[in-house]
Amino acid sequence: MNKRLSGIIIGAIVVIAAIWLITTYNALVKKQEKVSLQWNEVQNAYQRRLDLIPNLVNVVKGGADFEQSTLQKIAAARAKAQSLTVTNVTAENVSNVTAAQNELAQEAMRLVAVIEKYPDLKGAKAFLDLQAQLEGTERRIKFARKDFNEAIQDYNSRVKTFPTKLVAGILGFLAKEGFVADDGAEKAVEIKF
Repeated sequence: MNKRLSGIIIGAIVVIAAIWLITTYNALVKKQEKVSLQWNEVQNAYQRRLDLIPNLVNVVKGGADFEQSTLQKIAAARAKAQSLTVTNVTAENVSNVTAAQNELAQEAMRLVAVIEKYPDLKGAKAFLDLQAQLEGTERRIKFARKDFNEAIQDYNSRVKTFPTKLVAGILGFLAKEGFVADDGAEKAVEIKF
């Protein structure tokens, strides 16, 4: 009888441990999927920016005898940003996409600033509408990045806490990095002509 009771106790411990492993694994997968979902939202906002900028450039081209170098820089930055796609959310991939998107945003803001020289264009309804959409897109990107960082924080807190850390390590769930401010981001961007 004593051996049977010991067997039942050991069996119960194994079953409880298996249930805990399965639920922990499933929770980690859900958190990882949340990170991927939030990254997709960031990419969605980036795509919106990529789609708006050619329209902005076309309005500017049609409304002013504009400086070609500025338009060429925007085209190059857009092409670079568009060429980067991330299917695996790693710190390096996020950093590469972020750098390309930051370059594109900076060139777009430079274009908007240069337009101050062209009062007729600055007052055109098409330009004003596109400028408002671009500003809205930048806000969307900000909030998508914030949500992405929150998902990363939630995932990392789960992966790094004991006893989940044991399961995460065994099953290959590693901590992830989110967006961090670029060096010098606290300084205002200076736009020179």
